Amino acid sequence: MTKSDSSIIEAKTVTRADLAEAVYQRVGLSRSESAELVETFLDEISGTLTRGETVKLSGFGSFIVRAKGERVGRNPKTGVEVPITPRHVLVFKPSNILKARVDGRAIDGISD
Repeated sequence: MTKSDSSIIEAKTVTRADLAEAVYQRVGLSRSESAELVETFLDEISGTLTRGETVKLSGFGSFIVRAKGERVGRNPKTGVEVPITPRHVLVFKPSNILKARVDGRAIDGISD
């Protein structure tokens, strides 16, 4: 195995069911209570973001709603200019703690 091969991470999608199962295993709630807790948590985050507010999860990161103004885009095939309407986009900014964990580094003064 080469050095570049060792840096490949196998991707797995975490679903709501996976989150509910983790709550069930670690917290000890029933499976239905765990699923309801996950739904409530996600609904609260969604509602907050829908109102245009920032969601900050300490040690994890922040979800931020940003407004993008109208601009002119270009069709890459034809080169024709097209107006792009204003819109809101969701941005995730990971915390330094999360960045360090993903990178496999420890952060001084912070333990798991």
